[in-house]
Amino acid sequence: MRQYPLSYGRHPHMTQAATNNRDTMTHDLFAQMREQVLIALRTLVPDLPDEVAARVEVTPTRDPAHGDMATNAAMVAAKLARQPPAKLATGLVAYLGEAPDVAEAAAAGPGFVNLRLDPAAYRALIPTILRTGEHYGDSTIGTGVRVNVEYVSANPTGPMHIGHCRGAVVGDALANLLAKAGFEVTKEYYINDAGNQVTALAWAAYWRYLQAIGTPLTEEEFSNEVPGGLQYRGEYLIPVGNALAAEHGRSLANDDLGIAAPDLWIDRVRNVTIDTMMREIHVDLAQLGVQQQVFSSERALVASGAADATIDRLAADGLIYEGVLEPPKGKAPDDWEPRPQTLFRSTQFGDDVDRPLRKSDGSNTYFANDISYHADKIDRGFDILIDVLGADHGGYVARMRAAVKALSGGRTKFEAVLCQIVHIMRGGVPVRMSKRAGSYVTLSDLLDEVGKDAVRFTMLTRNADAQMEFDLDKVLATTRENPVFYVQYAHARIRSVLRAAAEILPPEAMTDAVLAGADLGSLQADAELALMRRLAAWPRTAEGAALAREPHRIAFFLYDLASDFHMLWNRGKDDAALRFLQKDRPVETLARLALIAATAVTIRSGLAVMGVTPVEEMR
Repeated sequence: MRQYPLSYGRHPHMTQAATNNRDTMTHDLFAQMREQVLIALRTLVPDLPDEVAARVEVTPTRDPAHGDMATNAAMVAAKLARQPPAKLATGLVAYLGEAPDVAEAAAAGPGFVNLRLDPAAYRALIPTILRTGEHYGDSTIGTGVRVNVEYVSANPTGPMHIGHCRGAVVGDALANLLAKAGFEVTKEYYINDAGNQVTALAWAAYWRYLQAIGTPLTEEEFSNEVPGGLQYRGEYLIPVGNALAAEHGRSLANDDLGIAAPDLWIDRVRNVTIDTMMREIHVDLAQLGVQQQVFSSERALVASGAADATIDRLAADGLIYEGVLEPPKGKAPDDWEPRPQTLFRSTQFGDDVDRPLRKSDGSNTYFANDISYHADKIDRGFDILIDVLGADHGGYVARMRAAVKALSGGRTKFEAVLCQIVHIMRGGVPVRMSKRAGSYVTLSDLLDEVGKDAVRFTMLTRNADAQMEFDLDKVLATTRENPVFYVQYAHARIRSVLRAAAEILPPEAMTDAVLAGADLGSLQADAELALMRRLAAWPRTAEGAALAREPHRIAFFLYDLASDFHMLWNRGKDDAALRFLQKDRPVETLARLALIAATAVTIRSGLAVMGVTPVEEMR
């Protein structure tokens, strides 16, 4: 597992106030050192503008032999100071070498300054973690910024499948991560319950209804009567058909149990089917640990006239015109012909082509419905709209970004996180498809196989934009190659040590308050310092992942943290002086208990972002 360092600079959505808030957080050593760097830099360059200060970064060194942290401050400010970067770096070294918690400062390369911290700075962090608890790593960087994260948003045409699962986990973890960074977050699901797909679903449910009342029509005969044919054949619609039969008897069919006029039943069957599917989706999401706050209906939006109102809104700004689109690039489809349409001037806002909002027959396009939904989110006062989408929606991003920019006057930012497909594997081959769903692996199948925590953690072990293989054999393995096991095992081992300590120490000695006050001076071994350095990296890791919209970084961090802990555990097996519990050395014992308790707190803090439950013991 690897980490993705993110330097402390300024993100486009950060205000200067947010930058300053971040720097005052006392439990973030990187933020503290950045503040020390800025103090030193302003001493040498008194009129340092905020925009230059915002570009100052403090990052981990690539090679620990060069120190703990490095800063680019001299290179950022050299032009303003009218000095070569290397000379300004030398001046910074003189100041930073005397700064609190800095053991050594040295100039390097074309103008970097490397810093080695006094181990006491890392030891001082342990009490803070224990007192802060799982809020360790919380940030104020998003204070005052309202974010809407829309994810899953599956058509209610069947059970949730593995593709929905990845988007659900990524979206939920991203929302948790943004909340940890101080953003005001709303989790939302957009129900695509309008259009041809749900009409096709209603026909499929009607077929199951006819089966339930004993229709003589064969599946082929029925399919021949359906516009576009019978599209949904999974067994999950059998209960819907049975429910319709129980409620309506044979009243929805014609006299010979054939197809009645659709106008007599289509709305009723569609409503019942959508409601049934959404109840199943709610159950699947709950089993996955996903609970969204808002469910918005496309059908309700269309019925309200919102799409037409949005088009009128754009027209009032001069952004709508009647025109003819150019033919698609490459070979034009046989049925393509130039035709006048109502077009949105999306190219004025960065799109590569203007987009149709009404078809030549006057009906609205799907895009018109979609931008009216985003207009609704803008009107609800969100500053950032984040859509978590399948990888096949890549072409959708530029047009929606253009629409949001036009509708909000540039005030609201639109972002998209694209999730690539997931292949479920066992024994090196794809697993068998679900009979119930008819054509895909359902989320319920996967949860039954490996459980919520393994699904959520594993889905976050790769960046969302990379395809992944979900290997059932590895996910169930009890080895370090299985990240969820490796991290859970670290937490369980710590909890086991703390339970054992409670048997040999007075109960009052095991409280967080007492451990936070322990004498930590004995924590000097390389493995102990490595673990403390990793703990110190958690706030910047969480904040960086939030700003980059990359929740998978949390999985990487936790794996590395678990690895550092397991290494310390193994050192104790080889060296009795490093063992956690030593009856004849109470000071050292309390110090190590404080260290590993802080490690457990940090693991729980990370797992909370991922929506994974920490375990007390491995079974």
